[in-house]
Amino acid sequence: MTASSPQLRIAILTHSTNARGGVVHALELAAALTRLGHVAVVHAPDRTGKGFFRSSIAPTVSVPASTVSVDVTSMVETRIADYVRHFENPAHRRFDVYHAQDGISGNALATLKQRGLIHGYVRTVHHVDDFSDARLRQLDRRSIVLADQLFVVSRMWQERLRIELSCTSTLVGNGVDTRRYSPASNAADSALRARLALREGPVLLAIGGVEQRKNTHAILDAFCQIHAVNRSAQLVIAGGASLLDHGAYQQKFRLRLEDAGLPAGTVIETGPLADTEMPSLHRLADALVFPSLREGFGLVVLEAMASGVPVIVSHIPPFTEYLSADDVAWCDPHHAGSIANAVISALSEPLRSRLVANGRTVAERHDWSRTAEAHLPAYRSMSEVHHA
Repeated sequence: MTASSPQLRIAILTHSTNARGGVVHALELAAALTRLGHVAVVHAPDRTGKGFFRSSIAPTVSVPASTVSVDVTSMVETRIADYVRHFENPAHRRFDVYHAQDGISGNALATLKQRGLIHGYVRTVHHVDDFSDARLRQLDRRSIVLADQLFVVSRMWQERLRIELSCTSTLVGNGVDTRRYSPASNAADSALRARLALREGPVLLAIGGVEQRKNTHAILDAFCQIHAVNRSAQLVIAGGASLLDHGAYQQKFRLRLEDAGLPAGTVIETGPLADTEMPSLHRLADALVFPSLREGFGLVVLEAMASGVPVIVSHIPPFTEYLSADDVAWCDPHHAGSIANAVISALSEPLRSRLVANGRTVAERHDWSRTAEAHLPAYRSMSEVHHA
């Protein structure tokens, strides 16, 4: 820290304490800013009071959260109100910069700005959800257009914001902690293998739970094709903690799984795992299957690559922005056969070894300190306005 770059106090707000990509981004960004000498405090609504799913070297704040109904719009509006109520207290507003990571926190900061309680805010747009509810679409747009500055993690979303909302934004990218995610096995790997009843495999890993955006139906269809020629294959679907309602999609998945007639233990849904188990889960996988239909970036791709696991991804942006032709096995996410063929190719030599080596190189290029430094010019600009 130098005289020309004073320490900043940054409030980073995210929508949840659960293990989701945007929440991971918030925690890792705060940790990297802390290492650079700044004070970055991550906030999230926390109804249970249990805190974030992982610890961090950066301070965290559990914002008191009200009980909500199952209605998503009502839940979003309640969480916005929870945030506003928290920051109405002057003792909670001792920051130079307020940084929203999503529409919930962005709307809360927009309200606080309109009421003159904060000087302004910045927002990261990881992706824009295609809400069917008009009120949710309105709130999401409001959180973006009222922000003083915007960050994005991919060029695709930078261009979409420019075209659809006439908004300019700063590309900051994403990172991965290669000390935490690595190919080096340990005793925890064997313990998790036993608990999940994993066989020799191949073990195919899908992360994000059963969601339409994650394309889980197509993953299952592709897996059925793979299982037909390799009866020892297993599919592990991990994660799934979400504020949105995916019940209808999940019910259809259950019916598809039942109709598939696969042997017990062939498809394993873990639900959200302890954060300490995620590096082991990656290492136990023979491939990450990630044929998403829409992503902001896809942090789990970097985590798998850092762990020495070949990756199958959709041949769409943003993956095509930071991955080259030889880094992953590409697929058409709309065709189960394409996904299955990509998996089979990624499991076979010599492609498997090439993907593992290239993936490690990609992971090493994505350092969280670079991501943090990309935020600093906008942060300093906002701090100057605050202190003017």
